Amino acid sequence: MTINRELFDDVMVPNYAPSAVIPVKGEGSRVRDQEGREYIDFAGGIAVNCLGHCHPALVGALKEQGEKIWHLSNVMTNEPALRLAKKLTDATFAEKVYFANSGAEANEAALKLARRWALDKFGAEKSQIISFNKGFHGRTFFTVTVGGQAAYSDGFGPKPGDIVHTDYNDLAAFEALISDSTCAVMMEPLQGEGGIVSPTAEFVKGVRELCDKHNALLIFDEVQTGVGRTGDLYAYQGLNVTPDILTTAKALGGGFPIGAMITTTEIAAHLKVGTHGSTYGGNPLACAVAEAAFDTVNTTVVLDGVKAKEQLFRELLNGINEKYNVFKEVRGKGLLLGGVVTEKYEGKAKEFLVEGIKQGVMSLVAGANVVRFTPSLVIPEADIREGMARFEKAVAAVVANNA
Repeated sequence: MTINRELFDDVMVPNYAPSAVIPVKGEGSRVRDQEGREYIDFAGGIAVNCLGHCHPALVGALKEQGEKIWHLSNVMTNEPALRLAKKLTDATFAEKVYFANSGAEANEAALKLARRWALDKFGAEKSQIISFNKGFHGRTFFTVTVGGQAAYSDGFGPKPGDIVHTDYNDLAAFEALISDSTCAVMMEPLQGEGGIVSPTAEFVKGVRELCDKHNALLIFDEVQTGVGRTGDLYAYQGLNVTPDILTTAKALGGGFPIGAMITTTEIAAHLKVGTHGSTYGGNPLACAVAEAAFDTVNTTVVLDGVKAKEQLFRELLNGINEKYNVFKEVRGKGLLLGGVVTEKYEGKAKEFLVEGIKQGVMSLVAGANVVRFTPSLVIPEADIREGMARFEKAVAAVVANNA
């Protein structure tokens, strides 16, 4: 059997359009493809590979747990799940944990919990969910409707109801929308897919205060910002605003599929036995790997290192931009950064990704106008510099192509 890009078109549902490159081996922040070509990975599997590829701590945890027990279902609990849950609650505001398989499932659980909490405490009329334009919360029908990008939710029939959107960082518009009928507000503490947009301190503080005023739960979607990505273990800790419910996935497993919803004891009590569940959620194999990832990231050395690496990324990107003038600004926090293209390159962010692959560096986009970087949190300085040297060649190629 020949394994190549053409086989994808033969056997896979066509909802993706992957690159012709097929990676086969990764180590740290470097990846090799079928042809033996090497790439510096600034994409991190979309902010998932927080420790790069094949990190010894994760490989060791996988091997050790793989020889013990893989799966039980939630008819029984298991040791890795309990250890990980204890570490999550010890390190955050939360007191209770629900495990899932992905960020979308963690968000689905958070939204269902918020609706059930409101129903139990206030009645059926308190069901409104507010979220923000350009937000992204997953691809289930509930989460994609709550997400603020209609293009992702249109075309599948009637949408879940009582969900409204407003602009991120517009506190006045938000205040005009929220009411005593609002049961929950879902927001990213730094918008990822929507263009790497940070909240202002006034906005995030105001959202928290208005949620309190109207007895609405504040849900932070930290699927992309969590587990060290911004230089704090969770982004809320750097904003000095505490949510009622938080969701985490992506980097939580360092590449192994896992998600979690965390909250307080009082709110969690409304998901009584039988109200929600997951066959794979809390899988011992996933939780063992996630525990190793969590332990490795949740250290002063790694979290402070993220902040230092952010400065190096910014310095090198600004140096490239001084030569080529392709970015209006570099925004974001920690190692969730985005270069916003100038008017000349509007709608062409993906060209930088494509040319980057040709030069041996992997990056991402966040919409049509932002080049996104979400590398390993422990990427060596030498790999940052080499990757940026390759990215500069990609920028030069895009500039030449658009001359």
